[in-house]
Amino acid sequence: MNDALWMVVPAAGQGVRMGSALPKQYVTIGEHSMLQHTLTRLLDVQDVDGIVVSLSEGDEHWSSVSAGLDARVHATIGGKTRADSVLAGLRFVLEQAPESAWVLVHDAARPLVSVSDIKRLTDAVYNSGAVGGLLATPVHDTLKRADSDYRVEQTVSRHKLWQAQTPQMFRAGELFEALHTATQSASLAGSITDESSAMESLGHEPLLVEALQPNLKVTRPADLALAALLLATPQSDS
Repeated sequence: MNDALWMVVPAAGQGVRMGSALPKQYVTIGEHSMLQHTLTRLLDVQDVDGIVVSLSEGDEHWSSVSAGLDARVHATIGGKTRADSVLAGLRFVLEQAPESAWVLVHDAARPLVSVSDIKRLTDAVYNSGAVGGLLATPVHDTLKRADSDYRVEQTVSRHKLWQAQTPQMFRAGELFEALHTATQSASLAGSITDESSAMESLGHEPLLVEALQPNLKVTRPADLALAALLLATPQSDS
């Protein structure tokens, strides 16, 4: 792929469900913070021009992340929501690269993402001519819809359902337009939970690319032990 390739990592959240005194991205897994693990993986991606990390204003922990010393890593101030933080990262990218540059948006709380899966994503999107795409996995579990009392209201068909992950890959200018439009629309704001949904709201059809390696999103304290175990296990990165 010959086009410019950038990454945006929104890392301005507090991760309240983690129940930690530290923001979730700075919780330690093994010897390093979650954000350090994540950036280390992303820096291994071939031909990445830059990584923009969107931080909360007054972040006191970023200086402890040694990956931030890499010349390809840049920090900017994010916002109150994920979309705001991604927009801040995209503004930085668009000051350095053309609107046609590809951008991979990746969760700080997904420290297990594999380089091979990222390459499969970039190759699939680039070679297919799709507007963009995202890593995802087909839904295998039976799905239930609950009522307000948490009783089963309906069993939902899992046919054709996928669980979205990150990275999510789009052209910088197109993604900025989609997110900006969505955040300015009262009717759309609540339904935009990731970059793909913002692109979908403008009528685009992103490509789903199956993740073949573990890509856990660390959300609850119990996820930390599993992430530590998986990080200690060598990947069959092929």
